[in-house]
Amino acid sequence: MYTASSSVSAPPRPHRHLVTGGGPYLDPSHAAPAALGAGRTARRPGAGVQPLSGRIDLSGPQGAQLRMAIASVHRICPEFNPVQVLRRSGRSVLLVGSTGRATAVAKCLLDHSPVWAERFRHEIAVYRAFVRHRPPVRVPRLIAADPDNCTLVIERMPGRAAALSRHPVEAPPRADVRAALGAIGRVNAWRPPAEMFSRPLEYAPRIARYHELGLFTDRDLSDLQKLLHGLAHSGRPVAWQFSHGEALLTNILLSPAGPVLVDWEHAGWYLPGYDLATLWAVLGDAPVARRQISQAAQASGPAARDAFLVNLMLVLTREIRTYETAVQRTMRESAPSGAASPQQPGVPSAGEQQRLLLRRLHDDCALARRAVRAAVGTR
Repeated sequence: MYTASSSVSAPPRPHRHLVTGGGPYLDPSHAAPAALGAGRTARRPGAGVQPLSGRIDLSGPQGAQLRMAIASVHRICPEFNPVQVLRRSGRSVLLVGSTGRATAVAKCLLDHSPVWAERFRHEIAVYRAFVRHRPPVRVPRLIAADPDNCTLVIERMPGRAAALSRHPVEAPPRADVRAALGAIGRVNAWRPPAEMFSRPLEYAPRIARYHELGLFTDRDLSDLQKLLHGLAHSGRPVAWQFSHGEALLTNILLSPAGPVLVDWEHAGWYLPGYDLATLWAVLGDAPVARRQISQAAQASGPAARDAFLVNLMLVLTREIRTYETAVQRTMRESAPSGAASPQQPGVPSAGEQQRLLLRRLHDDCALARRAVRAAVGTR
């Protein structure tokens, strides 16, 4: 990333010890890390898909909801035998089961509001496109899908997640970061037929929206608009880049056969560097990895640098908005109790973890803002 004299990087932060299972920085969804993504499970490094075992509780009101989800899966994949609930939230449920001798993951939408239904259908469309045009990385194979009922069945892939939380508190192993960057680089270099994928992010409206919400200053609005204008009206307008759209380490499974990318609901055409900006934003405690990402982002010249900066400002602002909501929710949930829950000495609470993350995100956004202003000054 560009500044007046160096690439964007952040000073190392002191190591923070957290209890296992608490989540280094809790995902606002409060989903278990082992359940994030399509069929990943928490496992020791190097392990593959674990044997299926257990049973699904179909009693009570939640059981009735699960029965409806299973029925929708059986309509498109009668041989699917559900065994475990990998993840359940108010929005969707993720089931693991078997289809003959193979294991599979079924994803069913529970919240059929227009925005979530559209996103789910987009993910189905991406997996269908992958059947005709295979991407240059390993992805789950599509088994069955029903866009109308928002049900998807895909192959369960072996491997361990490159990280168990959205914002890892410790720097991931260099080999894992290298593997992730290599896989993302191959995705970004891929050139499928343009009409097969959409542009999930409308840049100018999103920037204007963040400005209306008070998340961008007037100077931010002006600077980002200048960079966008330069990208669109230069002698050689920047080419759009196919991107995963949610290139988190939690969405990358590492296996002996190579990295596997899952959760493609945001995939499509973006300005160059969107996936790299996403990785940079969540690797706040991995300064070496951030330097690698910054170097990769600006390797193609000023236009790629400017696109990366626009993406980074949008990604960081989205993260700030998300975690501000999470902190507010945590405060509301803890307020009525009147008594603090037992806390291990030296271990931050969930709310404190979220506040630490939010503070870091604001620091990162200020760093990116300075880089944007320096880039505008060179145009």
